[in-house]
Amino acid sequence: MSISETYGGFRERYLRHAEIVAQLERWQERWPNHIRVWTLTTSPEGRALVACEVGDLTRASGPSAMVTANMHAAELAGSSVALSIAEAMLALHVDPEADPAGLPGGNYDHLRGVRLVVVPRIAVDGAELVMDDGRYVRSVPRDKPRGKGDVHWVPTDLDGNGLSLQMRRQDPSGEYVSLGGEKGVMAPRELEDPPPYYKLYPEAVIANYSGETPDGWAIPEASFDLNRNFPWSWRPEPDQAGAGPFPTSEEEVRAIVELASERPEFYTWIDLHTFGGCFIRPLGEKPDSKMSAEDLAVYRQLGHWAEECTGYPMVSGFEEFTYDPDTPIYGDLVEYAYHQRGCFSYVCEIHDLFQQLGMERPKRFVDHYARMEREQIRAFQTWDTDHNAGRAFHSWKTVEHPQLGAVEVGGIDPRVGLWNPPYEQLPKVCSDQVKMSLRLFAITPRLELHDVVVTPLAEGVSRLEVTVSNHGYLGTYGTDQGRERPPSEPLKAVVHTDGCALVDATQKTREVGQLDGWGRGRFASWPPGLHRSRGSTSTRRLMWVVRGAGRVHVQVGSQRTGWVETQIDLA
Repeated sequence: MSISETYGGFRERYLRHAEIVAQLERWQERWPNHIRVWTLTTSPEGRALVACEVGDLTRASGPSAMVTANMHAAELAGSSVALSIAEAMLALHVDPEADPAGLPGGNYDHLRGVRLVVVPRIAVDGAELVMDDGRYVRSVPRDKPRGKGDVHWVPTDLDGNGLSLQMRRQDPSGEYVSLGGEKGVMAPRELEDPPPYYKLYPEAVIANYSGETPDGWAIPEASFDLNRNFPWSWRPEPDQAGAGPFPTSEEEVRAIVELASERPEFYTWIDLHTFGGCFIRPLGEKPDSKMSAEDLAVYRQLGHWAEECTGYPMVSGFEEFTYDPDTPIYGDLVEYAYHQRGCFSYVCEIHDLFQQLGMERPKRFVDHYARMEREQIRAFQTWDTDHNAGRAFHSWKTVEHPQLGAVEVGGIDPRVGLWNPPYEQLPKVCSDQVKMSLRLFAITPRLELHDVVVTPLAEGVSRLEVTVSNHGYLGTYGTDQGRERPPSEPLKAVVHTDGCALVDATQKTREVGQLDGWGRGRFASWPPGLHRSRGSTSTRRLMWVVRGAGRVHVQVGSQRTGWVETQIDLA
């Protein structure tokens, strides 16, 4: 059975949780030596948070990559991309003709030695609600403990069309107006606008109603944000909205953190979100002037590949993606992965809608989201008709609200077209992201033992020399700023003897230290004529003195790099 015969449709539509699990299990059933599927935890609603590991599972693991997706419930395209990346890495092992990323063959040889762990959907409960009826769920459908008696909205299908979208109600103090047209596109009110004016709310009824209409964002499902619950730089509310009561308080986040803590071999980490059309990299709490120059150079290289493969720019989390300038976002995954786990990590905001609408890039990329002019809102509706089969915009329909009287429901179904790319664009989106992702995975370090030399010193005594080198792009420590973090322990050399013995038994285990890689990132070298190499920082020559004849087994590595080994027979 070929890879194509096991394909479950994830590049054509957005899958339900059960379909994602079925896809992974289908791969595992066919290729158990190359993919393993297991459950990290079970959600409060009883769904399995599944992970898969792709690689040569018959061998011990070495440098690895991590992909997580769909942490925000409505951002379904991340799951499709995550499955596409897993499929591409699987293809390298089961299809000798596979060329998923347009890379030279030597890179594929290296990638076959890289383990990939994928969690294709984190918000397993929230995503099901979004897919059910289009309601807004930030991450998980849970109320804040202190909010049980608060007045809030409960999303409801008021007109019987199977969707819970928006609701508008005429009000002299309304902040919105209709731009007219067949579907009544809404826009923020301006001074010159004539009535009618509208209040906009979710299509919902009001819990604990006693005449008070709650704020439009008073939805329990909008409360928690899993991407504010990670332990690095976590802050409680109100310092950080959506943070949860304490770091890793949410089952899904705790499962991801436990997985990462058990797997120090992760060198790279992709977190897939939507929408915007950009990659967001560290630092998230400081400007680039405070970042390691070595790490910044690598991120410049990743940004170059990102734009080349996808057309998306790579931006600084602090300088271009803080919602309020100079106010960091606390407790997010990418900062945790970079600072605490020593990974080159980034978020990808899939779906470049702003670019497709012809919007000019603002100084701060995040300003795209709040600065759509009326002509761009109208352009969005035209784009929806021309490129999204009219999926997003719905006409307004008058209904009788059980508490508010006559209202209109309709507006935008944001699931396909706004929050996620149209189905017609999904194959290209997945293909582009695979090309970028495999380039990222290809920068992991690669240890090799070579140039074994045995020199007789005296009767029955020999000197054994072995060279260990890092032939990979990254140093064995991963990020420069993470050199001193626990995952980046120094390499060790371990010797086992059979029939012979080390003259100095204390050299059975010895520290080797870290080995640089060959990669320098982008624009980290001086111009031609001044190019210089680092010297022997990627190589160590190891030596032992052995007495007697027998076999010597040499292993070099660490919990992060994995181990390479060789055997030498001494006559």
